[in-house]
Amino acid sequence: MVNVIGGAYGPLNYFFLALAVAAFGVETWAFIDAAMRPAPAYLAAGKLTKLKWLLILGVAFVLGLYSAAYGGVTGFLSVLAFVAAAIYLSDVRPKVKGFRKSGTYTHQGPYGPW
Repeated sequence: MVNVIGGAYGPLNYFFLALAVAAFGVETWAFIDAAMRPAPAYLAAGKLTKLKWLLILGVAFVLGLYSAAYGGVTGFLSVLAFVAAAIYLSDVRPKVKGFRKSGTYTHQGPYGPW
C-alpha cells in the first residue's frame, strides 16, 4: 500500500492555503493603511470613523491570520474578512488617501499636486 500525503486533495489544499495567505496579506495591508490615515479624513470623506474601520479591519486581520494558519479560505468568516478589507481598499482608501495629518486635502492631478 502506498501512503500518499494529502491524497487527491493535496494540490487543492495547497491552492486554498496560498489563497488564504494572499487574502491575509490584503487584510494586513488594509489594517495598516487604516491605522496610518488621520482620523478627520474619514469624517471629511463621509465614511465611518477611523475607530470603526480599525475595529472592522482588526477583526478581519485576526480572522485572516486564523484562516492562513489553520485552514484555508473555506470558512464563511474568512470570506467576510476579505470582503471587509476589499471594501476598505476600494472605497474608503481612495477618499482618505489625499488627506494629510494636518487635515488639509492635497489635490492630486494626473501629473502631481495642483
